[in-house]
Amino acid sequence: MKLADVEERMQKSVEATQHDFNSVRTGRASISLLDRITVEYYGTETPLRSLANISTPDASTITIQPYDRSSLAQIEKAIQLSDLGLTPNNDGTVVRLNIPPLTTDRRKELVKTVSKLAEAGKVSIRNIRRDAIDGVKKQGKSGELSEDQAKDLQDQVQKLTDKYIAKVDEILSEKEKDIMTV
Repeated sequence: MKLADVEERMQKSVEATQHDFNSVRTGRASISLLDRITVEYYGTETPLRSLANISTPDASTITIQPYDRSSLAQIEKAIQLSDLGLTPNNDGTVVRLNIPPLTTDRRKELVKTVSKLAEAGKVSIRNIRRDAIDGVKKQGKSGELSEDQAKDLQDQVQKLTDKYIAKVDEILSEKEKDIMTV
């Protein structure tokens, strides 16, 4: 068990949480809102980004121009079925998403959603800690580490855990502030 490996895994958990946060809308158009959307394309779930050119011509509009026009209906359906709460407008060649200003109630719902995503990130970090401490305990029982070395490693793993959970809390508070800003 190496501390560098544990730290790398925890860092990846924080990055994954940050990526999840980017897919929650904040009142202005961002193509990262569509990151989680997959479209059934010829019987296969395909990420929307693989099927279309996505752009933001202004702060309140996202345009989706499919590479294959025959996928337009499936793209529209996938957006309607998603949890974005947006209604796509299809003009035959391009799907447009108008991002309305967020209501106070919707902002509060989004803060709850972001909090759940942050908690999932923290659980992931805690699972990494548990695995690392179990590994240290096994090494201690097998005689690879002395009791003092095992105790020191466990303390270091706990310090890493605290550090990365604080990072998740930090990006959570930034995202909450971003969502609640009108």
